[in-house]
Amino acid sequence: MLFKQQALLRQKLFVLGSLAVGSLLYLVARVGSLDRLPPICPVEGRFGSHSQDAITLRAMQFKRGLLHEFRKGNATKEQIRLHNLVQQLPKAIIIGVRKGGTRALLEMLNLHPAVVKASQEIHFFDNDENYAKGIEWYRKKMPFSHPHQITIEKSPAYFITDEVPERIYKMNSSIKLLIIVREPTTRAISDYTQVLEGKERKNKTYYKFEKMAVDSNTYEVNTKYKAVRTSIYTKHLERWLKYFPIEQFHIVDGDRLITEPLPELQLVEKFLNLPPRISQYNLYFNSTRGFYCLRFNIVFNKCLAGSKGRIHPEVDPSVITKLHKFFHPFNQKFYQITGRTFNWP
Repeated sequence: MLFKQQALLRQKLFVLGSLAVGSLLYLVARVGSLDRLPPICPVEGRFGSHSQDAITLRAMQFKRGLLHEFRKGNATKEQIRLHNLVQQLPKAIIIGVRKGGTRALLEMLNLHPAVVKASQEIHFFDNDENYAKGIEWYRKKMPFSHPHQITIEKSPAYFITDEVPERIYKMNSSIKLLIIVREPTTRAISDYTQVLEGKERKNKTYYKFEKMAVDSNTYEVNTKYKAVRTSIYTKHLERWLKYFPIEQFHIVDGDRLITEPLPELQLVEKFLNLPPRISQYNLYFNSTRGFYCLRFNIVFNKCLAGSKGRIHPEVDPSVITKLHKFFHPFNQKFYQITGRTFNWP
């Protein structure tokens, strides 16, 4: 009799244990089915206030399917009204530079619960056709967010396009501007590598980097080559400073963002007057990919596209030395203007 009671007890415990495990698995699945909409970040006063005490966060979760409908534009007006969501103009823009790490920076900032990113490059201010469509067209390209969250977009061509500073100034003269830079020669080679890959994919021939970067007649650096011209950061920044004070810019070290991203992200949080929320937990090194990936929670991780981190072609060392010497005086001026010094050659 005692044996039967013990067996029955074990059976009940087994059933209860199975139910507990099943419930746990269900909860994990439910967490995985929720998309992360950045929590509300109420700000007293204007964006840009230096008081972090004025910023508080409230957790806010939405089902992945519903957010997907928001992104596709299929959500009903009633759903949008109930969740108090709006499409608002960006309060900060990553304006460049190309191949500096703009996508990585945008995705990493999206870890912050008060930041909402535009998934695609809008190219509103650098494209005449898009700009002619007006500011409301631009606004409707923005993601849904709570009114007190910060919407951020990135379009690297903004930094080097002549008309953009004035156009952005007319939209918002107090906007925060992020520029992410890498060592100029490395950035130029990365720029070339991306174009080369595109040419090879279309079975088109393309000159070697050395021929593009150095004038074959004068043997001087070819400043007409876009990849070289883009890396003259100070020339482009000076055009922006005609409209915005240097205090509205923050320079991000793109090389450090690759190897040690957290300190760079913490500096951006401070610049945007956000409470520190991104931690080392959110960033983990993927040895297979060779760079850091993002961790939003226990079930949702994300790595950048496989096209990131392309292997650069070998470049003649003498050409690299020539480029280092060419960029040096421009780099020194860039340090002086921005107040941030890099260990570039």
